[in-house]
Amino acid sequence: MIGRATVVGSGPNGLSAAVVLARAGLEVTVLEANPHIGGGAASAELLGPGILSDLGSAVHPFGVASPFFRDLPLERHGLRWRHGRHPVGHPLDGGPAAILPHDLDEAVESLGRDGRAWRTLFAAPVRQWEQLVPDVLGPLLRVPPSPLALASFGARAAWPSSLLTRAAFRDEPARALFAGMAAHALQPHSHPLTAAFGVLFGAAAHTTGWPVPVGGAGAITRALAGVLAEHGGRVLVDHPVTSLADLEVAGPADVTLLDLTPHQLLRIAGDELPAGYARQLRRWRHGPGAHKVDYLLDGPVPWRDPRLGEVVTVHLGGAAAEVAAVEADVVRGRHPERPFVLLAQQDVADPGRAPAGQRVVWAYAHTPQGSTDPRTGERVDRQVERFAPGFRDRVIARVETTPAQLEAGNANLVGGDVGGGALTLRQQVFRPVVGADPYRVPHGNLYLCSAATPPGGGVHGMCGFHAATRALTDLARRRRG
Repeated sequence: MIGRATVVGSGPNGLSAAVVLARAGLEVTVLEANPHIGGGAASAELLGPGILSDLGSAVHPFGVASPFFRDLPLERHGLRWRHGRHPVGHPLDGGPAAILPHDLDEAVESLGRDGRAWRTLFAAPVRQWEQLVPDVLGPLLRVPPSPLALASFGARAAWPSSLLTRAAFRDEPARALFAGMAAHALQPHSHPLTAAFGVLFGAAAHTTGWPVPVGGAGAITRALAGVLAEHGGRVLVDHPVTSLADLEVAGPADVTLLDLTPHQLLRIAGDELPAGYARQLRRWRHGPGAHKVDYLLDGPVPWRDPRLGEVVTVHLGGAAAEVAAVEADVVRGRHPERPFVLLAQQDVADPGRAPAGQRVVWAYAHTPQGSTDPRTGERVDRQVERFAPGFRDRVIARVETTPAQLEAGNANLVGGDVGGGALTLRQQVFRPVVGADPYRVPHGNLYLCSAATPPGGGVHGMCGFHAATRALTDLARRRRG
């Protein structure tokens, strides 16, 4: 071994960091507060014995596209991806749903007079996808591996989503599809760079897709843990870290990586951090929360447009203008009566998550940060019923998870924030502090590797990859010195 490393947190980023370090020859110990691994990528029998639900993430466009994941033998450790017939659907009031086909040419044809504009928007990022992904899944403040691809993407990404939607498209299906994808920014659609999310998620739909892992999101982290064990690393569960002293259980370490939020870092090491750095961490803002509802149905969702029964991911928000309005309300702390809801029918692609004839549905609504409104779950029910009349009559079992409960199960989800921090313009460029090195903590040999570092939220492991790569570079430099 060339040294020892400790990683705090066994979510996708923590495990990815651990794998990078172990592959480099370090003896790695991962400390996990919960009795199980996974963080935001875990699954359990939430609705009853033999019924598999995803506790956090459900559909993984950037998991299957992640350059780091693709470099690992995750299939050897049980990870298999499965796709629905189409990546995403968006039902509309009073008409057929907008369905986005995987094939770009098919999508262009299906969108009628907006087809040409759709091709103009997506042809370049689709063509340059393999070069673009490493650029967008890394720090913005660096020389990109493929500057031309990133520049082409930036010309589209810099727009506010609402402005691009109005300028590019004439009909509601294309507008709604783009607005639903842009809503993953969890920011008002009038803000710059929100179009980036619509372009990225759309390009993913037309290239590597929006798949689910067979056997639930936990299959991703189990596979990462398998690779880690293959290289001699270990994971200790039921080991919370509330102070730097808690790291001693893993023994002395040459580097320590923390898959934690800036506020957690302050709690465990605040008194030992430089004052200026700690002051910047205190300014970190968390984004809107999620209120999750899991359902067990006695059959498929009774969509008004039956084509949605073949789609894994469904965005429930109505017309593009309605999506933009409710997302702005949420960021301002208001609770919309008809929230934007992300719904996943994972068993469309991965049958067997429930007994024969029954179906598992995963859904969450965007809510204000730290929301405690007890009516949110009922609003989710109504939003599904709006586009699937008779839905509530099919529900056998139902479990709500509030923002506070999400945080209780995973301390990184502060106030239900599933994005790793508000995606304001400042926090998209500078994560978590203003500076050229987002991963290095100016105390000892500490590094942050959570979604509060570039490239941000999502199950892709790239925050962990970049942080661990930086830690290895610094370790080599210290030893040369």
